[in-house]
Amino acid sequence: MILVIDVGNTNLTLGVYDGETLAATFRLTTKTPRTSDEFGVTITQLLRDRDIAKGALEGAVIASVVPDVMHALVGGLVRYLGTQPLIVGPGVRTGLRIVTEDPRAIGADRIVDAVAAYEKYGGPVLVLDFGTATTYDLITEKGEFTAGITAPGIRISSEALWRQTAKLPNIEIRKPKSILAQETISSMQAGLVYGQIGQTEYIVKKVKEESGLRNLKVVATGGLGRLIAEETEAIDVYDSALTLEGLRMIYDRNRTHKGSRREDRKDDRAGEET
Repeated sequence: MILVIDVGNTNLTLGVYDGETLAATFRLTTKTPRTSDEFGVTITQLLRDRDIAKGALEGAVIASVVPDVMHALVGGLVRYLGTQPLIVGPGVRTGLRIVTEDPRAIGADRIVDAVAAYEKYGGPVLVLDFGTATTYDLITEKGEFTAGITAPGIRISSEALWRQTAKLPNIEIRKPKSILAQETISSMQAGLVYGQIGQTEYIVKKVKEESGLRNLKVVATGGLGRLIAEETEAIDVYDSALTLEGLRMIYDRNRTHKGSRREDRKDDRAGEET
């Protein structure tokens, strides 16, 4: 078994894989400050509640976009689970070739999503992640990460309306009964949800036009991704476990190729993530 951890701006999502089977998932709030002991005790207890012995874990892998969390998180894993996690970043084998202007600037979460989407659905593929930010990443048929688009996520937009206006409330994000809203809450829900759907459809259309990839598969993930995917034909597949799957794949790839790290670092400097 292995422990996979996606450290996002809003949540830490943890999964336990038994081979290729996702045996358990957990969520923690990222913004809650924790010491290494608190991480270690909390994760150990979550595992125990699912009847997973910490001794059954052979390793762990982390993708993080929140550097401030990492010292305590890694310390907790080392101290309480006895494992030094693999951290997704330069020098780690992914199977992708990143050909953007600055490969090292691509977030670990986006790389992980791209790995899983390419391995599971083939290329060319456009990967949409509806998280704190909404991201769109293009991977070619040859496994080249060529472009990415970043937009505010639905929740960020909702919080901006709430915090920056005097009378608008903090609302639940869901599809209203009609876009023809007649009161404040459904008015905000209509703008947020249908606005995101419109953005999604237009960006997917423009990516297909400018890339010339008319056969592009569009795969979505992220907490609010299902809500959007159910409302538009622009998304072909919604995969809630895409990020966790990508972490498992990267862990397996690096476990198999432990002796090749020096070559990986050379490739990474040339824009490769192999």
